[in-house]
Amino acid sequence: MTAGRGDPDLLDRLVAGSLGWLTTMRDFFRLPPDTTTDADPNRTLKPLGELAELTQLIAASHPCAELREAADRLFAFAWRETRAGALFAELIRGEPYATYPVEIYGVFAQAGLRHPAVEELVLTTTGLRGWRVAREDHTRTLGVLNAERRIGLAQHADFDAEFAHSGLGLLPEPWALDRKAAYGLTHDVFHLTDWGRNRRRLAPAAAGYLRLWLPSWLENWQEEQLWDLVGELLAVAACLPAAPYDATAWQRLAAAQAADGSVPETGAAPRPTDPAEAFWACYHSTLVTAFAGTLARIASDEAETDAGPLVAGKTAAVAGPTPYESEAAL
Repeated sequence: MTAGRGDPDLLDRLVAGSLGWLTTMRDFFRLPPDTTTDADPNRTLKPLGELAELTQLIAASHPCAELREAADRLFAFAWRETRAGALFAELIRGEPYATYPVEIYGVFAQAGLRHPAVEELVLTTTGLRGWRVAREDHTRTLGVLNAERRIGLAQHADFDAEFAHSGLGLLPEPWALDRKAAYGLTHDVFHLTDWGRNRRRLAPAAAGYLRLWLPSWLENWQEEQLWDLVGELLAVAACLPAAPYDATAWQRLAAAQAADGSVPETGAAPRPTDPAEAFWACYHSTLVTAFAGTLARIASDEAETDAGPLVAGKTAAVAGPTPYESEAAL
């Protein structure tokens, strides 16, 4: 991995192909009628939240207007699926201790899209004693704290203290990093840097650790053809100061992308022919590819190798009436 300019044409092709496939498969992100009652959040709200998180970053920051607009349309779709935020009020009333409605709402709140009832509810629920109970891991807690920051709430715990106990904060032995720990480490970076928007938050020790060991981890998971994790690690690389660019890893990820723009989670499995099966096999890795490609494109274009927060391009997030309220934005 070397610092310097990447391959903008390759990166833009990856992002364009990924966004094209996600647009084609958009209906699989639609929420079912029982979203607030019996539906599994991992099969409904989680994919939609991931779509919102990553397309908002692309819509606000990618250097290419055409790609910003494609991501903007997907982000607009995600907002409409929440019924302009009303869905979150129902979810929070039904599960006041649940963090996922607040985490997903935080994505939209940061973009300037808010709902009055949700704003009132989160002031109460995030102050409950039960809200302060430790999450299942420190990485998840970082995500909750970042959501509170995005909404403008008082954080229920100290971010730096939680980060110190996270996978990345502990600087684990790199040779013992398994797949689950690797995913946790990538998300420690994403929550710390607000998904690449503020690379300065990476302390020198953490940045140095990542710069040293990312090449080995990338090589390992390229050999396993685990493209979803390869994409996340490439996104982490783009979050580093003087972001290093691994040309071989990017070329191999590009080779894994199908002609329709989809990227499989793993290259070892046959591609499903059923559209629904193909969606579940590819949606996350395809989103991650678009996200990582955007961060790498921005990093490679920066005149200063450590410019800090991303300089936003034409952002779709505005206060007041927005195109997200109308199908005309499709």
